[in-house]
Amino acid sequence: MNIDRKHEKVKWKKIALATAIAGALSLGAPTAFAGECPADKVVPDGQGQKQVSTAAKDVTDVVRSSTDLGKESIGASGYLFRLRQLDIKPGGIVPWHSHGDRPAMIYMVKGTATEYSSSCAVPIVHKAGDVAPEKRGTSHWWQNTGTEPVVLISVDILHDKKEEHMM
Repeated sequence: MNIDRKHEKVKWKKIALATAIAGALSLGAPTAFAGECPADKVVPDGQGQKQVSTAAKDVTDVVRSSTDLGKESIGASGYLFRLRQLDIKPGGIVPWHSHGDRPAMIYMVKGTATEYSSSCAVPIVHKAGDVAPEKRGTSHWWQNTGTEPVVLISVDILHDKKEEHMM
């Protein structure tokens, strides 16, 4: 097999894996949002948990795969479909960030993490098996408040001009 064909085969395997994971997450989405803000605690954006000026702490962010959506049939030029794994040590922090232009789905693989969202009056606890939708209007930060490491998978659509490891 020549180098180009081998590279192409590996590329399509990565795309297939990312698509399969995203599909699996979306199939479970309607019933798997155990870690959502309670309906009676949803507040207008900016009136929930407050922004903290904490940098990333004890979190490892590995981009497992990404696909240039401008080269796919949907033709979303300038955007990447990205799959990442985040490992958060106990006490670790994913810093404050916004999903105003970057929708995502988070699947909790292992551990327990607490989300502090700008549109929820109370902290949201996420446990292994939960799916957290991150859509327009979501600004938040996460912390591993447990005693074991947290592992989560993030699938998002990212503008390709942004930093690859943007939280």
